[in-house]
Amino acid sequence: MLQRIQTLYLLGVIINSTALAYLLGLWTSVDGSVMYAKDYPSILGIFGFSTFFAIFSIFSYKKRKNQFILGRFNIILNFILLGLFVYQSLNLSGETKVSEKGIGMLIPLISIVFLALANKAIKKDEDLVKSVDRIR
Repeated sequence: MLQRIQTLYLLGVIINSTALAYLLGLWTSVDGSVMYAKDYPSILGIFGFSTFFAIFSIFSYKKRKNQFILGRFNIILNFILLGLFVYQSLNLSGETKVSEKGIGMLIPLISIVFLALANKAIKKDEDLVKSVDRIR
């Protein structure tokens, strides 16, 4: 059942966590160089785990409860990533000078929105299956 709407939402998370993490800069350092997720192994690893859990969630469509739990775990993972971005942006060297935060810092927020929509659709499917089982 890969043609469900939550698959599209999870594909949005995958695209967001892989392609956009490499294309969009997270912040600009004092010397003017743009920092990407590939420059920080911990941030890149969290993006990788988020992508892995989204892919695994797509292919576990027969186990909706596990899919829902994976979505919640992925939301927590993206909140941790957002916390790392906030911590890093507050501790940028030369913060008294003008520093620029990149649009890439919003990637976890976009992923959280997609994951919340996917979990809502998964819950809707689970409720539909439960209502059909009650009729039998």
